Amino acid sequence: MTTRVAAVDCGTNSIRLLVADVDPATGALEDLDRRMRIVRLGQGVDRTGRLAPEALERTFAACREYAEVIRHHGVPAVNVRFVATSASRDAENRDDFVRGVVELLGVEPEVVSGSQEAALSFTGATRELTGDHGLLTPYLVVDIGGGSTEFVLGSDTVEASRSVDVGCVRMTERHIVRDGGPADPPTPEIVAAMTADIDAALAEVCRTVPMDRARTLVGLAGSVTTVAAVALGLPAYDPEAIHHARISLDQVRAVSGQLLAATHAERAAIPVMHEGRVDVIGAGALVLLRIMERAGAEEVVVSEHDILDGIAFAAAGRSGQQAL
Repeated sequence: MTTRVAAVDCGTNSIRLLVADVDPATGALEDLDRRMRIVRLGQGVDRTGRLAPEALERTFAACREYAEVIRHHGVPAVNVRFVATSASRDAENRDDFVRGVVELLGVEPEVVSGSQEAALSFTGATRELTGDHGLLTPYLVVDIGGGSTEFVLGSDTVEASRSVDVGCVRMTERHIVRDGGPADPPTPEIVAAMTADIDAALAEVCRTVPMDRARTLVGLAGSVTTVAAVALGLPAYDPEAIHHARISLDQVRAVSGQLLAATHAERAAIPVMHEGRVDVIGAGALVLLRIMERAGAEEVVVSEHDILDGIAFAAAGRSGQQAL
C-alpha cells in the first residue's frame, strides 16, 4: 500500500521538493513532482553568521510555490516533511527562517544534525543499489552540498558518518570571492589555498570514517551530477543519463581543471550548467576530485537519488524516523 508524501530539502544553495507515492514495505518510490530552485539561502552565512533578508525572501518565494504543488497533489500535512541543513544550522537568526516556513507550509522545518543528514542521504542513495548493479560494499556515500559535505560509510546500514563545513558555496565565498566579486578564473594560488582547506577537512573525516575501506564511492547532489553531465558531454541536462553513471577519476580530474580554468562566461555557456551553479561549480568539482584522490577511488557512481528521497522514505514510515 502506497503513501503519498511531500519531502522538502532546504540546503545552503538550493531548495528541492519531491511529491511521491511510496510503498514503505517494498521501498518503491514513484515520483509525482520533483523540482528544484536555487535560492542561495547560505549567502554570506560563513562570514556573518546570519541568514540575509534577501536570501530568506528567495527561499520563502520557493516555499509559496511548493505549498501550491503540495495542495494540488492532495498531500496531508502529516505526510509533509521539511528538512533544513547546513545554512540554517549555522545561522543566528534561524528562528526567522522557521517562522516563515511554518506560515507558508504549515509544518516546522527540522534543522537536522550532520549525522541525521548523512543517514537520510545514505538511505536515499543506496536503497535501490541492489540486484543487478554489481556494486561492492561497503559504500562511501558523499553528499557535496553548498555549505557542508556529508560522508557516510555502510552496507545495509550506516557504520560511520561525518559532516564537515566544506561545500561549493562555502569554499567559493571563502576563497574565490575577492572584493565583492569572484576571481574569474581563480588564480593558481587561490586553487592551492582551497585545496589545502579541503584536504584539512578530509583529514578530519578520516578520523571518523575510514574512507579507504569503501569498495564503491557514490556521489550525490548538484556539484556531482553537474560534473558528471559535463564529463558525459551531454547536450542538455538529462537525469536518466546521469543516474548511476560511472565517472572515472581521470574524467573528474579533467572536468575539474576545465571548470577552474574557465571564466564565468565560459562556464555559463556549458549546455548542462544551471545558472545558479555557474559561480560555485569549480569549487564543487575540486571537492569531488580531492575526495576521490583521498579515498583511492577510480570512479564515482553518480546518483540522482539522495537526501530528498531519504526524506520521502522517512515521511512514509514515520514510525521509524527516530532512527534517522
